Amino acid sequence: MALNSMQEIFEKAASRSIPFWRVVLETDMEERQVTEEQSMEKMRAAWHAMLESAVSYQGDQRSRSGLVGGDGARMRRYAAADTTYSGPYVQEVIATALSVGESNACMRKIVAAPTAGACGVLPAVLVPLYQMGRATEEEILQALYTASGIGAVVSFRACIAGASGGCQAEIGTASAMAAGALTSLRGGDPQQIGHAAAMALKNLMGLVCDPVAGLVQVPCAQRNASQAVSALVSADQALAGQVFPIPADQMVGAMYRVGRQLPPELKETAQGGIAATDRGKEIAREIHKGA
Repeated sequence: MALNSMQEIFEKAASRSIPFWRVVLETDMEERQVTEEQSMEKMRAAWHAMLESAVSYQGDQRSRSGLVGGDGARMRRYAAADTTYSGPYVQEVIATALSVGESNACMRKIVAAPTAGACGVLPAVLVPLYQMGRATEEEILQALYTASGIGAVVSFRACIAGASGGCQAEIGTASAMAAGALTSLRGGDPQQIGHAAAMALKNLMGLVCDPVAGLVQVPCAQRNASQAVSALVSADQALAGQVFPIPADQMVGAMYRVGRQLPPELKETAQGGIAATDRGKEIAREIHKGA
């Protein structure tokens, strides 16, 4: 999607008095030479696949490595006991993020948003709202256009791959997309969407990609949950009127520079971070021995 900067989206939205999401929609229409209905239908198909990845979750499944599986179901059982610190929506956000992340590890169908390793963040914040009747499908689709625009900008100006920019590029981008989507969903203006995305990126600045045994499972699935919650915090801060002093485009640039400065060991090689702990190495040997 040809969106070079958040500032470009802000200016197009202001010049025509249209929302952020509509700028992204019309860009897609122009770039792919499709009608509004055709663009919407493609987004609707992505949303239905995202929804299915969450609702078809099976708590008894485990990944082939044995590293993940069942945590989404455990979170729901814990929430049902009514002893949680957070409320029902946040608990379902955590459970959904874990569920979709586990579904990815178990080779089930997911939507890479923006990557497979970060696939749980967007559905985590949107699916519960839809299931609770707090957002219609049309509102969800509009929020997804907002998320897509943010992802397109990050992809153009930086990167979304852990192998290139560390986990900040994957889960950080997903969190920024989710924060922007939530802000859009509650009527936030383009500037507030930008602040939400920038704050989400700030929260993940410098996060390394350190998969145990080289598998996108640990710590990846758990990070989907924590950074979905980070997206909620960022959205609420922006909607409350908090202004982040560093523009979103500059935050993306900072993330890109930090990613380039990370050593190779901390960019999806499984040679640093959690993967390089004694237990991480032991798990890798066990998995490779059984392969």
